[in-house]
Amino acid sequence: MHMPPEGPSFPILSAAASRQGELLLQVLAPERWPFDPALLPAETALVGGAVRDALLGRLRQHPDLDLVVNGDAIALARSLANRCGGSCVVLDAERCMARLVLKGWTIDLARRIGANLEADLKRRDYTINAIALPLAPGAELLDPTGGLVDLAAGQLRAISAANLREDPLRLLRGVRLAAELDFQLEPLTQSWIGRQHQHLAAVAGERVLAELERLALAEAGATGLILAIQLGLLQVWGGEGPGACPLLASLSRDEALAHGLTAAEISWALPLARLAACLDGSAVRRLHGSRRLQQRCARLRHWRQRLEACLQTGPNRPPVPTSPARAGDTPSLNPESLSPASLAPGVLPRGALEGLSEAERLDLQRELEADFPALALLLAPADSCQLLQRWRDPADVLLHPRSPLDGGQLQARLQLPPGPRLGRLLEHLTRERAFGRLPAQRPASPAETEACLQAAQRWWGATAAATMAEERERRDGRPVA
Repeated sequence: MHMPPEGPSFPILSAAASRQGELLLQVLAPERWPFDPALLPAETALVGGAVRDALLGRLRQHPDLDLVVNGDAIALARSLANRCGGSCVVLDAERCMARLVLKGWTIDLARRIGANLEADLKRRDYTINAIALPLAPGAELLDPTGGLVDLAAGQLRAISAANLREDPLRLLRGVRLAAELDFQLEPLTQSWIGRQHQHLAAVAGERVLAELERLALAEAGATGLILAIQLGLLQVWGGEGPGACPLLASLSRDEALAHGLTAAEISWALPLARLAACLDGSAVRRLHGSRRLQQRCARLRHWRQRLEACLQTGPNRPPVPTSPARAGDTPSLNPESLSPASLAPGVLPRGALEGLSEAERLDLQRELEADFPALALLLAPADSCQLLQRWRDPADVLLHPRSPLDGGQLQARLQLPPGPRLGRLLEHLTRERAFGRLPAQRPASPAETEACLQAAQRWWGATAAATMAEERERRDGRPVA
């Protein structure tokens, strides 16, 4: 539940209006900025996130600065870049907006729109982003839309429905800000977002994805994504509908800790699992996401769906070893343990991985080797805690499957020719090692290496006849069975 940001931890909000500007300037400390504020023209004002976050006591060491100037902002940004050694990027030539990157800081400069600063602020998205601090000595905060009251109330309120339509990304940004700040969306604002959700389709995909990634990172990101789905914001880009909400509800930080993830693993696996719950690979592609992100989301979704399907048909192979050294310690799959009654919605019952064949389990571990903590969030906590301990051991032969011998060793020791058949042999050896039928240690002792070579030789001999038959059928032009 949201707690309004009042009291001694937020002294600026509770200070007299005549002192708020002075106190805010002390927190923002322009003397530590990467350029001399005296280089800025008269009537320059700081607006947006830095002002908001300073008022809330959550200012970062190097906050992004948004400056409004009465003049040519692009020319000013270029001048500051040349003078201070930074770089300038034009963000919007028509609206005269540029970004200055300087000594690890990001400074956005924009030409003032309207007759004065108050008119400019009234064109912005949300009231808490429409508070300005003029940089002139002794200047007071300018808050024409009631942003200070909304900050104190923990409420996110849009200035107008028209302002949201002007840049439809503001629809999704509102949901993201509410999740990041733990604010409540004001009811009329939420209604405006829901009624205008279709306008988000006109926004560049990469901008939408950037907002979704930031939303997934937020502490309350799962709740925010659920709200985005309920308001129709994801469906316009091919994202999931309400069916994804139960799974998202289980993807909280507390649940991640209960599943055995470390803080470092949570920082990337939880946002990835949340994104994959909302977006398949095709949706990520439409949003111009990287090929890697497309693959990561697609694989997570594929294996979640495959495991869910396995639970409908039951296990089809013996349980896998619980450790490389001891095969058979894991008890057989107990149908009673598949009951979801005691699990969070969206979490798979205990023993879900036991429903996969050996070949499928090996494929899963290979495809999700780097992202296994994200899959672990979908497993029963008892399973995930045990498997994550194994995953953290790079020598675990199932969680990090590798052949005990490489192709060069096989060719040198057994005089085997290169080709697809050698690849199949390596696959066979990998599986035998992963499921405890070949020595697990690598590098192996001479005796263990010899045992692996003998296993390879047996497989090579056993498959010789079938391989010759396949080659004959290919030469004869007949289909291979």
